[in-house]
Amino acid sequence: MNLSEREATVRRMLERTPAPVVPPDLYGEVVRRGRRVQRRARAVRRLLWLALLGAVVVFAVWAATARPWVDPPSETTPPLTGW
Repeated sequence: MNLSEREATVRRMLERTPAPVVPPDLYGEVVRRGRRVQRRARAVRRLLWLALLGAVVVFAVWAATARPWVDPPSETTPPLTGW
């Protein structure tokens, strides 16, 4: 089947089937739901950024107070005093 035969077959199929009946208020409903989905997605995105910012702040405060990069003092050797 070449391209022209395929096109003819598809055209016949499309002409044969009646167009589906669509409710008149469907467009408004779809737009309303789409806006609601976008609003929810925007709110979720903002909450995730806020949570990430909070985690960064908590980590920075912990790192500043605990200073995990500093070696702990040695407790096996007594300090040398009185030399």
